Amino acid sequence: MRLLNAETLAFADFIDADTAPQYAILSHTWGKEEVTYSDMQTNRRLSQSKLGFKKIKYCASQTIEDGLEYFWIDTCCIDKSSSAELSEAINSMFKWYQKAAICYAYLFDVLEYPKRYDSPRAIELLWRKKSLRWFTRGWTLQELIAPRRLVFFSSSWVNMGTRETFALSIFNRTGIPTDVLHDPTTLFAKSVAQRMSWASHRDTSRVEDLAYCLMGLFDVNMPMLYGESEKAFIRLQEEIIKMSDDMSIFAWTDTKANFSSFRGLLAKGLE
Repeated sequence: MRLLNAETLAFADFIDADTAPQYAILSHTWGKEEVTYSDMQTNRRLSQSKLGFKKIKYCASQTIEDGLEYFWIDTCCIDKSSSAELSEAINSMFKWYQKAAICYAYLFDVLEYPKRYDSPRAIELLWRKKSLRWFTRGWTLQELIAPRRLVFFSSSWVNMGTRETFALSIFNRTGIPTDVLHDPTTLFAKSVAQRMSWASHRDTSRVEDLAYCLMGLFDVNMPMLYGESEKAFIRLQEEIIKMSDDMSIFAWTDTKANFSSFRGLLAKGLE
């Protein structure tokens, strides 16, 4: 696991999250000009000129303020030119968020956060005005649930409140029960079908990622095979079946199917 030193922005490598010192972790959606691992290694001046560097600076400052030395951001802490490292990172992602001392959820599309929103209904009020992208992406589902502590920040890094503060509003919008939002350890007591349902209105840039981003929610691992398309979701279900006797995994309906054709027991996706 590769972390960033909050003071120096130098990388530090550790065997895994269990042996790493306490660290903060960022949850965000990717935008234009994200800073990559290669940027940080080879051209620090270029890194600082990219739009995505603002998130790194915000995260570093908050990490120091919270009394921590290290933090992790997916954009620059994973060498994506290495398929082996990328696969290991994706399979470890849920654990990395789970082990973090605190998670900062960066809502880039919350441009202003007036004091009148300073209440448990703040996110609900914002939702009425716009669709908050962070709540529509596949990867951020596990990032919402896994951390022991999660704090939301606006585009200008204003502390909006915690996951617990907004639990009821998040439940109303996503269907994730408030007991899971208050205590992530209750996640695995929920049925497979219920956990699947939380991802039903979320999107990923690649078809395969809709399966890969859910591995942690079901405590399974599998190799990354980009290019396999819908087969990834079939493989995910096969791995879940190996680990669980929960029959709710078969409780799905294909609304696009031709009912004269054979479909099999496993779903091709979440639609």
